[in-house]
Amino acid sequence: MTARTVQQLFDLTGKTALVTGGSRGLGLQMAHALGEAGARIMLSSRKAADLEEAVADLQAAGIDARWIAADCAVEADIRRLASETLERMGPLDIVVNNAGAAWGAPAEDYPVEAWDKVMNLNVRGYFILSQHIAKHSMIARKSGRIINIASIAGLGGNPPEMQTIAYNTSKGAVINFTRALAAEWGRYNITVNAICPGFFPSKMTAGTLKALGEEKLAAHAPLRRLGDDEDLKGLTLLYASDAGKHITGQWLAVDGGVSVVTGG
Repeated sequence: MTARTVQQLFDLTGKTALVTGGSRGLGLQMAHALGEAGARIMLSSRKAADLEEAVADLQAAGIDARWIAADCAVEADIRRLASETLERMGPLDIVVNNAGAAWGAPAEDYPVEAWDKVMNLNVRGYFILSQHIAKHSMIARKSGRIINIASIAGLGGNPPEMQTIAYNTSKGAVINFTRALAAEWGRYNITVNAICPGFFPSKMTAGTLKALGEEKLAAHAPLRRLGDDEDLKGLTLLYASDAGKHITGQWLAVDGGVSVVTGG
């Protein structure tokens, strides 16, 4: 086989991707990365109005994008999302499991219902969607890319003021879920990898940003800055494209070096 050029390896023309939690923030950034490389995009989140705005943003950039509103904490909704996506777009090549939730409280007083909510969306939801898409699209075709969004919070503890025991636990679970699934589905030529973002300004992190301040948070990183609107694009495209076809079961932190300092 003649070795392809770098441009050919990263080209996603003809590929189809589903991005959950894709209406804003990191999800929308990753959708842009995939779409800019040529993929058709299906976005999902809970709110139709947010999705309409996000899809309009993608389409303005020349990306073929559409949306389905679904709650990835609800199994029936996940299966409906998966089935409708396959019906409307055909076989799926790429799944980005990004929908997630966080909840802050001291561990000794942490509500069990909050624990269940976070674990249900951040771990169970990833499993159900991955299983459904693999079973109904990827395994038979012996081809697929699954990208799980974990966090550097899954590599260890947070500062004492960030009391997110369930979030940290769930993201640690996502990392090992990634490894286990990669080992099992490699025979089907399905790669499964994780991204561990550091601190990116977003709606989910707005409270922490306000409480601690951008300068203090940035000071924890060797690069002395927070993540921005393009810092996840390169790794997302690597995992999704043939440039990363021999990478599976791996995680990589995109955190400005925070995990190097903390030993994650």
